[in-house]
Amino acid sequence: MTPPRKLHIKSYGCQMNVYDAQRMVDTLAPEGFVETANAEDADLVILNTCHIREKASEKVYSELGRLRVAKDEAARAGRAMQIAVAGCVAQAEGGEITRRAPVVDIVVGPQSYHHLPELLKRARDEGRAIETEFPAQDKFGFLAQPKPDAIRARGISAFVTVQEGCDKFCTFCVVPYTRGAEVSRPVAKIVDDVKRLADNGVRELTLIGQNVNAYHGDGPDGKTWPLGRLLEHLAAIPGIARLRYSTSHPRDVDDSLIAAHRDLGALMPFVHLPVQSGSDRILAAMNRKHTADDYLDVIDRFRSARQDIAFSSDFIVGFPGESEQDFLATLALVTQIGYAAAYSFKYSARPGTPAADMQETVSPAEMDQRLERLQELIDSQQSAFNKAAIGSTVDVLFERPARKHGQIVGRTAFLQPAHVMAPPDIIGQILPVRIDSLERYSFLGELVTPHGAREPVLSQATGA
Repeated sequence: MTPPRKLHIKSYGCQMNVYDAQRMVDTLAPEGFVETANAEDADLVILNTCHIREKASEKVYSELGRLRVAKDEAARAGRAMQIAVAGCVAQAEGGEITRRAPVVDIVVGPQSYHHLPELLKRARDEGRAIETEFPAQDKFGFLAQPKPDAIRARGISAFVTVQEGCDKFCTFCVVPYTRGAEVSRPVAKIVDDVKRLADNGVRELTLIGQNVNAYHGDGPDGKTWPLGRLLEHLAAIPGIARLRYSTSHPRDVDDSLIAAHRDLGALMPFVHLPVQSGSDRILAAMNRKHTADDYLDVIDRFRSARQDIAFSSDFIVGFPGESEQDFLATLALVTQIGYAAAYSFKYSARPGTPAADMQETVSPAEMDQRLERLQELIDSQQSAFNKAAIGSTVDVLFERPARKHGQIVGRTAFLQPAHVMAPPDIIGQILPVRIDSLERYSFLGELVTPHGAREPVLSQATGA
């Protein structure tokens, strides 16, 4: 028998890349590849890249420098190692990658990784293979489905891509250039994926897309379905206890999505809704096509549908032309909303985006200072949100053994980690936990229901 070939994938950036990495594993499994955690032992190393921020792409080139040494050592041992760069950096930079890093054998964009088997052969035959065109065919129709064992090994939570690309063209963002225009998968294809996952133990789904709430897929009734209707349909699939989605745009929050949060017990009351800035002037320069008041109105619509809903967001500080007054508007917005969590970053210019040509830049020192002030405010809100749970009883979906022997860790509806002392057979169950304390960002607690008295998780998931 031919021994299996070893595959190592390192992903950077967004949830979509995590999903894409898993589908690459599924695509290469019929070619005899099995995953390894050690890049030095691999026959194929794939760097699945992100191009959102400058440091992310520079990390890729640093990693390629280390892999060059590993590839040379493999060659001296008589073993051929291939190196591929996939994802958004591959799409954006194409042949520039092989110029800067000749060690790379394959460059493949995020819409073409279903061609990896053919690209590997071409690289062996021709020395190199580059594919960064947007293919005419939908890659999802060509990807190998994950084996049941692979699904079970990945745990009780899973990502499912329902939408890709973006038509918003925010001036700071490369996504429309690296992922292409907005495309939504047909409802029937998504349902097939979800049923396969549910049949193999997945309890929690996160629907993902660059602009997920712009979803407009073809439904089985011949009509175009919005995200809210898709969520309603998926919530009825047996075994699926929790639903989430990410990432959303404020302009695409429609009534069906608000209704889904009102009506679906399986849809978690935690929404990631990036705003980027609280200044209307900066929002206009970013081409966000919404104002701070528009954003606040969306928040109010969510809260009117479900009072316990909580929010996370993204913020950019130091966008070209941002004044102290603009930044204070961002702090005011954060103060007014009160976030459970948020991600904040210093602006970094991405080549090819309109913002990269803007001249009125903010100094690095000013960016550092503003980021520190913003993160201090966000951290205080997150800490207050987490501390408010101490002493209460919350539902936790248990995922896996924790690092501490005897502990099992799961997550609340708001993605907060919660640890309890319990046997591992509670994994996959939703059980009530009394929260006793908080250590950094994780809860410690105790099961309210004694072990053996199992919760009716399916009725809980449907809101019954």
